[in-house]
Amino acid sequence: MTAGLWEHWVLPGIWITIQLTLYSAALATVVAFGVGMARTHRLWIVRFVAGLYTEIFRGTSALVLMFWIFFVLPQLAGWSLVPMWAAVLALGLSYGAYGAEIVRGALNAVAPAQREAGVALSFTPWQRMRLILLPQAVPEMIPPFSNLLIELLKGTALVSLLGIGDVSFAAYLVRLATTESTQIYSLTLVIYFVLAFILTRGMRALERKTKAGIGQRPEGGAGLMRKLSLRQQNETAQLPAGGGGGVSL
Repeated sequence: MTAGLWEHWVLPGIWITIQLTLYSAALATVVAFGVGMARTHRLWIVRFVAGLYTEIFRGTSALVLMFWIFFVLPQLAGWSLVPMWAAVLALGLSYGAYGAEIVRGALNAVAPAQREAGVALSFTPWQRMRLILLPQAVPEMIPPFSNLLIELLKGTALVSLLGIGDVSFAAYLVRLATTESTQIYSLTLVIYFVLAFILTRGMRALERKTKAGIGQRPEGGAGLMRKLSLRQQNETAQLPAGGGGGVSL
């Protein structure tokens, strides 16, 4: 693959994929927290509407939704979105529905005694949510959110069907220009892996930070050298006094 193809197609494609992931993730996060918290609301009508949204968008293909927003919505509403924002809207609404279930499950997992403590302190429902429930629930949301974010990254490949020049579409163009399928698609796999790895490490750092903020020790937070050092310290602490290990009279 020539340097010109890399510079004019692949690099811009990587940047578009990153933009799609970030914008869609931002929208999905807003939807997930809004709908997820609504699913724990005390009013049944609010829970019903939030649950209806979740079921509709979880049961709808993101690709078909993307086509519907781009091709059908303009005929119904009289205005249209550019392909980029149509894709962001479809991906954000779809993955936000999955994220809403993560938020709902994490909020419901908080011990009932914590809610009762907020009531005893005369906190309003919003104060209980903001000061008690969310600080404890958010660290538990991050691992499944990390998986969902990786799925969203890979799901951005769907936008190539709208002609958006993401990394998948760039790979297709390069293959047409060079007829080198093995090289370009192997490189595309590596690009997605690197992006996913960076996102995973970032989410893991965020998980450690949020757990430290509420006094929890992150699981698996120590590196290999740190674990070996701790193991060596434990073995040293278990040695008999005197250090020689010999028989003392």
